[in-house]
Formats: sequence, structure tokens, C-alpha cells
Amino acid sequence: MEIKVLEEENKIRIDKYLSEYLEESRSMIAKMIGEGYILVNDGAVKSNYVVRTGDIIKVLEGFVQEEDIVPQDIKINIVYEDDDVIVVNKDSGMVVHPGSGNRGGTLVNALMFYTKDLSNINGEVRPGIVHRIDKDTSGLMVVAKNNKAHEILADMLSRHEVKRDYIALLKGEFMHDTATINAPIGRDKLDRKKMCVTDVNSKEAITHLKVLERFKGYTLVKLSLETGRTHQIRVHMAYIGFPIYNDPVYTKDACDDFGQFLHSASLNFKQPITGEELNFECSLPDKFKNFVDTLEKK
Repeated sequence: MEIKVLEEENKIRIDKYLSEYLEESRSMIAKMIGEGYILVNDGAVKSNYVVRTGDIIKVLEGFVQEEDIVPQDIKINIVYEDDDVIVVNKDSGMVVHPGSGNRGGTLVNALMFYTKDLSNINGEVRPGIVHRIDKDTSGLMVVAKNNKAHEILADMLSRHEVKRDYIALLKGEFMHDTATINAPIGRDKLDRKKMCVTDVNSKEAITHLKVLERFKGYTLVKLSLETGRTHQIRVHMAYIGFPIYNDPVYTKDACDDFGQFLHSASLNFKQPITGEELNFECSLPDKFKNFVDTLEKK
């Protein structure tokens, strides 16, 4: 991750500044700084360094937290498994890996109880995790059981060779049959826990949309990712004026604990070692499906 300090962010301690960008506490950020995983203008700093306008902060990969992540006997839905990969249908409400405020009850805790065969490229906190989906997004994701599979899968993701299709229920009646949203995404400068479409400290983000069914006041769509930015689908849908129903972050409506109606419905990729084509689909969660069934068709 690379961040350029804006004028309005001038004169903030770096540990406090980065706590708004990273899912870590200030004390953990201080450890990362001390171990050389955070650089300013390509140089080492101390945790009390005060950022200045124009500083380039780099957060390097590979930092391993000192604390152990504990295996937990949590039920997970394994869709497929071989010697190299596991495909999981994640429930809405489950965090993928431990982070600040979520040290247990995550998919990683469950995977560590299920098997000892997980890649360690991403360290002790994210064993097996090649990509992730948001806490309240349900559906399919692939996990690597060894480092070779992990490296190949990560490369496939970077080259857009892993096809991921999502189903979402949008607020409002989207009138076009298809659309492509090509708008860069970065951190929201007013709320650092949100992402937004911006040209500041942003990365390319492309989402393809296809309407599946229209209802009075809602639209059911399929969404295909060409890139994989944080909150990408949720940000893009809000940006075009059709936010995902029940999204507690990107709508101003009252939302219940289920969270956004967004489901990773299909996953297609080549088995990283054998090259076999693997294709998976999973149905909508009951709450999502049952709500759609109550809607009036157009």
C-alpha cells in the first residue's frame, strides 16, 4: 500500500494517521514501524513522526503479528477441496481473517481448526487467504493449502484469470440492461473507514453490471469484477446512485445486522497445480432470497 499525505492531513502523528487507513491499532502500527514495514519517503521513521504534506508512506507486505491465532471449532461450508485448494461458501457476518477488534470467530480461526494444511505466505494472521470478501458479503472464495498454490492463485488474480460473479440487490430501478463502471477507488478523506471514487491515492477499479430482474423500487443484478479493490462493488453501486440494499456503510437508510445484500455467487479458475478448470456456483442466502421473493416485479 502506498499513501500520499494530503494538505489537510498535515501534522498528524504517523501512528494515529495510519490507524485510520489500516485495520490495526496504534500499538500494532508502532510495531510495524519499528520492524521496518512502514517507510516514509523510502526511509525509516519512529512512531512519533509527524506526517507532512506530500509525504509518501509505504506499508510493506509480510508483517506477522506476535500473538498466536487460535484454531476454533466453527462450522464452515466447504464446497470443494483437493490437495491444493479449498473453496468455501462464507456466511454473511463472518470476518475473513483476524484484525483489530476481531481476533476470533473468523474464517481463518475456523480453517485452522479444520486443517493444518494452509499456506503461510501472508503470515500467521492470514494463513491460506489469497483474497477476501467483506464481513457481510456472503458466498464463494478460494483458500490455498500450500505456498505454491497460493503464489499461482495470487498471480492468476493479478492477471484477472479468476472469474468472480456476484449477485446484488440494488435500491432503485436501473434502466440499462448492462453497464461498466470504470472509476478509481481510494480512501474517503472525510471518513477513513470508507472507500470512495477519487483520483487521490486511488487505484483503477472496473466493475461490469448486468440486470437479472427488475422490481418496483429495486433491481437484481449480476456483477463481475475486473479488479478487486476494497469495497469495490459497494462503492461503485453507490457512486452511480444505486447503492446495495441494506448496506450499513454506503446507504443512509436504517439497516439490520444481515448487512448488504451482496453474494459471491460463482467462482471460476484453473486448479493452480493441475490446470483443471474449476467452476462453482452457490445459491443466495435464505434471507436474501426470501426478501427478493416478496418484491413486486416490474
